[in-house]
Amino acid sequence: MKLGTTLKALGLAAMMATTSVAAWADGHAMTIRATANSNENDEDYDGLVVFKNYVEAASNGAITVELFIGTQLCGNGAECLQGVGDGTIDVYVSTSGGVSGIFPFIQVLDLPYLMADDRIAEAALANGSEFTTTMQGMVKEASGDTIRLMTIGNTGGWRNFANTKRRVAEPGDMDGLKIRTVVADLPQELVKALGASPTPIPWPELFTSFQTGVVEGSKNGITDIMNMKFPDAGLKYVTLDGHAYMGALWFMNNEKFQSMDDELKRVVVDGFYQLQQATFASPKRKSIQAYEDFVAAGGDLYVPTPDQKAAFKDAAAPVYDWFKDNVDGGPAAFDALSAAVATAEASVNAARDADLN
Repeated sequence: MKLGTTLKALGLAAMMATTSVAAWADGHAMTIRATANSNENDEDYDGLVVFKNYVEAASNGAITVELFIGTQLCGNGAECLQGVGDGTIDVYVSTSGGVSGIFPFIQVLDLPYLMADDRIAEAALANGSEFTTTMQGMVKEASGDTIRLMTIGNTGGWRNFANTKRRVAEPGDMDGLKIRTVVADLPQELVKALGASPTPIPWPELFTSFQTGVVEGSKNGITDIMNMKFPDAGLKYVTLDGHAYMGALWFMNNEKFQSMDDELKRVVVDGFYQLQQATFASPKRKSIQAYEDFVAAGGDLYVPTPDQKAAFKDAAAPVYDWFKDNVDGGPAAFDALSAAVATAEASVNAARDADLN
């Protein structure tokens, strides 16, 4: 099998030297069909490219990864997860809102202001953390052992409030704004808690909805805002409140994973680690140019003061109780994320202190 330029590009020579390639005979050859309902400008695509190249090289060609970007295999979260469950799709990525109808507890990632920054979020969402381990168990149980949660990455950085009308510096500035949300309950509860009006709108209709005034705002990352050219539709104000980390949940058909021998399983698991790291990094780089382009086009970019951000968190606090009281599996998911964040904060702050001394 020819690895050639793939191995050179990935720098896997040292890893391959310690891997028992002989264990992967032709009888182990398989194809993994992976899909993302996005496009080639998205962090999901970046992650899949890294996953494909790593897994194909590290398995010495025993695994081929086929990528289906867009809606070639399925059109929405419920349909795509059904495909993962029945084995017609092997790997699928979604935001929490996209799969909340099947795994409602996953909406815990949309709870506002729980994670302070990238270092905390990445540590709390790492495989092996209390949160990720708990979510993996809950997904397997809820799907009847048909679906695995492989890892949690990022897709677009942080969600911030953006609108067409005015600068939002504090919760009172949200009063009366019609904010686009997904159909899921939790984002709508958050928008209501801040005094605005939630308006569920399909993503493909959002540009026109801004133009016509059907909605006046949204809660998105800056790369999504710029990739979709929302400023051309009148979106002029972005408040960097960072209310939610844009987690990307990577699911895999459990039967497909279990059909592999242990060495191939390790390759796939390590491939998802590589994917996760790529999606953690991608929005950091892409957001730099996106913010510059937004401001250059006349956009107003506002960073809340610590007191203003605390006011946003206080105003949104009722959403925590709503989640625990109304979402199936909500208390377990909330407790697991809270514990993982506390552990991450202790570890990250200790590392920061060590670096400062």
